[in-house]
Amino acid sequence: MGGATFLRTALAAMLLLGSLGARAAGQPLRPLDDAELSQVSGGDGISFAAHVVLNDPTLVGAVSDSRLSLGFNGDGQTRYVVIKNVRGVVDMFAVSLGVKQRGDGGGDYIQIGLPGYVHYTNFGFESLSVQTDPNAAVSGNLGSLNINGTVSLQGQVRLWSH
Repeated sequence: MGGATFLRTALAAMLLLGSLGARAAGQPLRPLDDAELSQVSGGDGISFAAHVVLNDPTLVGAVSDSRLSLGFNGDGQTRYVVIKNVRGVVDMFAVSLGVKQRGDGGGDYIQIGLPGYVHYTNFGFESLSVQTDPNAAVSGNLGSLNINGTVSLQGQVRLWSH
């Protein structure tokens, strides 16, 4: 069993067991009014895992000339950054989202935990150019990108309002 398949299977099993355990031990679900809801506190928040496939070349009839175009107007002329054939696979595990209380008692903030595991397989694009017509042949090649590998991140992003 490949690493990505194992990860997906393990995640599905954890979600199933977690939901069965919570349902068996808990009471029936019921709506909460605002006062009750303000008294609810959570444990660790929620976590996300993702398996993203962009323009998979192994699919029959896959697109061979896809483009992502961004237009910019300057000096009276519109130019486009054209990215040709964005493709690849990204597997990401454990992006967390939670609400925490500030230590100084100044209120709550949203905490986004960076993913501990990100794996790229042939992720990138075929070519990058700047041109005046986004539908013309990709002319001025400014490079390509192809990433294969794994990244481990630590830390968090915190958001709060003033």
